[in-house]
Amino acid sequence: MIKQEKIYEDLFPLLRRARIIFVLVVALFIFLIMNFWKVQVLDHERYWEKSEANRMREIALPYQRGLIMDRDGTILANNRASFRVSLIRENCEDYDKSCRKIARLLNIEESILKERIKKYESMPLFKPIVVKEDLTLEEVAMIEARKLELPELVLQSEPKRFYPFESLAAHVIGYLQELSPEEMKKSLYGERRLGELVGKIGIEKQYETALAGVYGQLVEVVDSLGRGREEIDRRESARGQDLTISLDFDIQKEAEELLGGREGAIIAMDARTGELLALASYPNFDPNKFINRFTSEEWLNLVNSPEFPLENRAIRGLYSPGSVFKLTVALGALDSEIATDETTFVCRGETTIYNQPFSCWREGGHGKVGFYDAIRHSCNIYFYNLGKELGIENISRYARMLGFGMKTGIDLPGEKTGLVPDAQWKIKARGEPWQKGETISVSIGQSFMLVTPIQIAAHTALIANRGARVTPHLFKYLSADGKRKEGKNQFLNHEIVDIDPAVFEQVIQGMWEAVNNEGTGRAAKILGYDVCGKTGSTQVISEDKSEKPKKKESEEEEEEVKTHSWFTGFAPRENPEIVVTVIVEYGGMGGVTAAPLARRLFNIYMRKHDR
Repeated sequence: MIKQEKIYEDLFPLLRRARIIFVLVVALFIFLIMNFWKVQVLDHERYWEKSEANRMREIALPYQRGLIMDRDGTILANNRASFRVSLIRENCEDYDKSCRKIARLLNIEESILKERIKKYESMPLFKPIVVKEDLTLEEVAMIEARKLELPELVLQSEPKRFYPFESLAAHVIGYLQELSPEEMKKSLYGERRLGELVGKIGIEKQYETALAGVYGQLVEVVDSLGRGREEIDRRESARGQDLTISLDFDIQKEAEELLGGREGAIIAMDARTGELLALASYPNFDPNKFINRFTSEEWLNLVNSPEFPLENRAIRGLYSPGSVFKLTVALGALDSEIATDETTFVCRGETTIYNQPFSCWREGGHGKVGFYDAIRHSCNIYFYNLGKELGIENISRYARMLGFGMKTGIDLPGEKTGLVPDAQWKIKARGEPWQKGETISVSIGQSFMLVTPIQIAAHTALIANRGARVTPHLFKYLSADGKRKEGKNQFLNHEIVDIDPAVFEQVIQGMWEAVNNEGTGRAAKILGYDVCGKTGSTQVISEDKSEKPKKKESEEEEEEVKTHSWFTGFAPRENPEIVVTVIVEYGGMGGVTAAPLARRLFNIYMRKHDR
């Protein structure tokens, strides 16, 4: 007979294992119950939204971008009807197979299609990715006919940006480009949607917030194949505001035609307000090409073009001002009383200053030259002497006072500041002391001095207004639903420069004689309109042609050394209305190339205003 104690002793390990299993089973049940509670109670809303997403779809309803119009209502940037197709990766049963079908259907290379989709791989799978825009009616019909075969494709109508005059005023208007994932993550444009087009340069970028509307939203029930069955909710999109800018279509068109394929810039500006009537830059581009997405190769070819067609030379081109800077030196010399309008110097065609030879553009010189004749004939020797007396610190001080070395404040992104050199700048930038001879070169707008054409135009307006500064700008007003939105114009606060108006009158007299008394700017003369102006020519030294300029009998003669051609002026002399600034790269002498172009712009302005 087996002892009772032995029986219990043999079952003890079994009972212990049973207790362990029991505890594990209880723990498992508790874990499952807690998870069920979490899913059904704590995470109820999240999982409900996911379940709803399986039968409901949100579709963004595109908005119409605000129009851009010139001062007379001519539409420069419009919208037109268009179709686009997007891919929802979540609906792809076989991604590679879908890409092959879609590439064949839309006539897109499969590698390009996949490259485009890859850009947005970090985005949620249910987000639609635009794969092609501006579809033809034939493409729309093919997609509609294959809705069952390709449920991952979503077809939408949308307003498409359209520039009816193609390259006209392209640098002013700008262009749109797709918002990149990086820009979305950085929130550079606020709350925007994947694939949305935003302004990248020009007015389109500067006034992006006003021009862009607000997306609407459609919520609809879909079946297992992604087909819409029922509309649940709809919020209509809001249209962007229309923007009227100061450009005058006729003057802008004339300015671009005057450049005639030559690199350079032409600016026409209302002298009284700073409103820009024309802002032309060449080479230019057709902003319509940016609406349909570039391939990487096409974009690189455009960006790396040696002609830099995307560069707005009017606000970003950096040039030596040449002889147009003599106006600044003249103002500084008169204001600081180191010279008067009766000061004279003798020009023999060349001189020695600080043991260095300096020459005038006219071989043999101008003889005894007074203040007004120095501006009229653009005598280098006269201004060398004024520059020597002023010194580089005073020249730099007056240059900055009169608007150089700083942005004008034009309402376009990307404006450059230019450069006003002085001794401190050279030590900091080049680690070298300032040489006295460099002051002489700066006094006629050469050496390190750099300006933009818009700075020259603003400087000319300041002279025309006898010291009242205006801010060049394009904005006139915004409107919504056909109603103009009135508001304070931030560009109309005129600062007065601390120089006696009588000093400006003396410089203006010299500018008047330069145009109307057989001076270097006589090609800009218009009978009865009192144009005042100043020409300039900037030597451009290149690797293939760096020899010393040859002497000429007159400033108007063509020369072998490459020069940029300048003219800047205003009209009429009393109560000035318009400023015109012209630069033609490699155009030769200012009186030969730039001045005649300015004359034609003054003429078209006169005709439009019955002068």
